[in-house]
Amino acid sequence: MAVPQNKITKSRRNMRRAHDSLVPGNPAECPNCGELKRPHHVCGACGHYADREVVAQADEIDLDDDAA
Repeated sequence: MAVPQNKITKSRRNMRRAHDSLVPGNPAECPNCGELKRPHHVCGACGHYADREVVAQADEIDLDDDAA
C-alpha cells in the first residue's frame, strides 16, 4: 500500500489545490435583443445565434381564453 514517506504540509497541500476553485461565467450580450447569454450558444430570450434566428419563439398564449 502506498504511504507517504514524509508529511505533506498544509501549505504544500493548499498550493496544489490553488487551481481547483470555480471561475465565474463569462456572459456576452446578445447582438439582437441585448440579453446576457453564454458565448457560442443560442440566445434563450430571442432564439438568435450569429445574427440569424435558429430557434423560433412561440407567441405568448393566454391560457384563460383557450380554456373557455
